[in-house]
Amino acid sequence: MKVVIFAGGFGTRICEESVYKPKPMIEIGGKPILWHIMKYYSSFGHNEFIILGGYKQEIIKQYFNNYFLSSCDITYDYNSSDIIKVRCNNCENWKVTVVDTGLNTMTGGRLKRVKDFIGNETFLLTYGDGVSNVNINEVIKQHKESGATVTLTAYKPEQRFGLLDFDGDIKIRSFKEKPKDIDQWINAGYFVCEPECIDYISGDSMPFEDEPLTNLAKDGKLFAYKHKGFWKPMDTLKDKTALEDIWNKGNAPWKIWR
Repeated sequence: MKVVIFAGGFGTRICEESVYKPKPMIEIGGKPILWHIMKYYSSFGHNEFIILGGYKQEIIKQYFNNYFLSSCDITYDYNSSDIIKVRCNNCENWKVTVVDTGLNTMTGGRLKRVKDFIGNETFLLTYGDGVSNVNINEVIKQHKESGATVTLTAYKPEQRFGLLDFDGDIKIRSFKEKPKDIDQWINAGYFVCEPECIDYISGDSMPFEDEPLTNLAKDGKLFAYKHKGFWKPMDTLKDKTALEDIWNKGNAPWKIWR
């Protein structure tokens, strides 16, 4: 299946680095988080990628333009008609299409702009700023069995803050520190989609997470795969530092490739 990756946002919450590069190109362990995501999907046999660029999308194009040569051994033989000889034994079997989907386009609009690239087939979709160890094969399996138009990976995050229970306007009745029993799930991306979901998107100004998913749910076509393993987005510099620490310790849950 083709893997479509949102990679066009401004990344304002991690502006310390996104001022210089698009958020998916911020590095974890010396490689862009986009590379980590692609390596993960590739581990499940999905090697064709459509990158939805926008903000500083030329940096993503430059990266993949140079990626092949930087991963190979090169011989420059100026005494031969075959001047450049490239030997690459460890290159990924990837086909990568980077599309400029507009600077201010919302996620739904970006997806609608690449409808022709996707074609009439089931595709995978995710965000270019989060890593996980979700079992892609299991998500696809559930998607097919359920008959969903869109299956999203749902994740129940730990509560970051304590909860206050008020007695009246300002008097506190009780305080509960980071409760763990609240059954609240969030959209973690890692979608499986049928191409008809694109018909729910009106245009460039439409976030995919807004009316399209809402209307798919109303029509009974939106399902969730509940993931209880690892998932972490890179929204802030603190998140980036945490992911870097996990990687450097050699126990990154999303690293399932050799």
